[in-house]
Amino acid sequence: MWDFKHPSKSLLGSESRRLEGKRILLALTGSVAIIQAPALARKLMRLGAEVYSAMTPKARAMLNPELMEWATGNPVVTEITGKIENIAAFLKPPEGERPVDLMLVAPATANTLAEIAHGLYNDAVSGFAMAARGAGIPVILAPAMHLQLLSSPAVQRNLKTLRELGFEIVEPRIEEGKAKMADIDEVVEAVVRRLTPKTLAGFRFLVTAGPTREPLDPIRLITNRSSGRMGVALAFEALRRGAEVTLIYGPGSVKPPRDAKTIRVETAREMFEAALEELKTGEYHAFLAAAAMADYEVERPSPAKISTLQFKELTVRLRATPKLVDEVKKLRPEIFLVAFKAEYGVSLEGLREKALEKLRACGADLVVASDVSKPGTGFQAEAIDALIVNERGETLKLERMGKEEAAVEILNLVEERLKAKRGKPS
Repeated sequence: MWDFKHPSKSLLGSESRRLEGKRILLALTGSVAIIQAPALARKLMRLGAEVYSAMTPKARAMLNPELMEWATGNPVVTEITGKIENIAAFLKPPEGERPVDLMLVAPATANTLAEIAHGLYNDAVSGFAMAARGAGIPVILAPAMHLQLLSSPAVQRNLKTLRELGFEIVEPRIEEGKAKMADIDEVVEAVVRRLTPKTLAGFRFLVTAGPTREPLDPIRLITNRSSGRMGVALAFEALRRGAEVTLIYGPGSVKPPRDAKTIRVETAREMFEAALEELKTGEYHAFLAAAAMADYEVERPSPAKISTLQFKELTVRLRATPKLVDEVKKLRPEIFLVAFKAEYGVSLEGLREKALEKLRACGADLVVASDVSKPGTGFQAEAIDALIVNERGETLKLERMGKEEAAVEILNLVEERLKAKRGKPS
């Protein structure tokens, strides 16, 4: 046999190194959702994970195992042989190689859920699941089935048993009378969160994200180009590290994390009031003010639609909105404040000076400043090019990186400073 690297391995870490060095066993069962398996495997690989596959007989009938070998670059286990693959996968050195870090059953049918819940070893997937839990390896299950099956007392009882046994369930989407497997991004997020060390457990974070919209009349409004991607990425990263997160979210286009307490707002004044209320009533350790709040609001919005037939020219009076970051330290002097500043067409030194000016004005601990004029970065883009500045004027440059990667870098600094300055809460 030729000794060569499988071409699919070139995908490893192409998007990020979030799962670098991790081995994931992707187990497939006989649901039509199996058609998403190659895309799911490759998403995990792009985050750096090595992916191996196992399939039930029904899964093999619906999807050729060669497709999964093509997708992952690794042989597929379709039955447990004399090599006792389900035991070998979880043997720690020196008995075996580095073990599998996590098992993901996606999709998981009602039949497979029942087998695992009752400890039945009928095929490769149930055999792997039993051995994984016996070895203390986390197992995540992503159910997919008809809604009538999911709603049956037997399946609900099995899901309850599985949770009690330590299995994690990624809740399905209820659509068209079916309990469809959760979106690939949601399944991958469950994997990432489970494999991320809980270094921020016990901390509480308040995060603002997205734009605000200021009404001109009941139809028209003034807003900005923010998508909310940066703030939502920060909320996800804090949750991955075990923090409790409240997200105050304007009308952004990015789906917020399911496990955050999310407060939806529309205007800058609503965001201002919601944040102050949370700061007054909640024991937060950090406030990440990533929202692009409007600087101005219409002084007197029209109660009716403004007619272009009636007004050929229109003069609108604007007034400044209250500055949220200026109030944070007045209300909670001990909180760790990260402010964000967007500039347009400035030099690197100019950006640094603007960041320091904002930091001193509001008493922030860190300011993340970016020049949104750079192509492919800033508002609505997936990438950011920014400086992080602290109170001593020290800077860290985030040079054209994805906003999820930037969230990691920002949270690394926040975590380090939180623990050094205040100590980890009990």
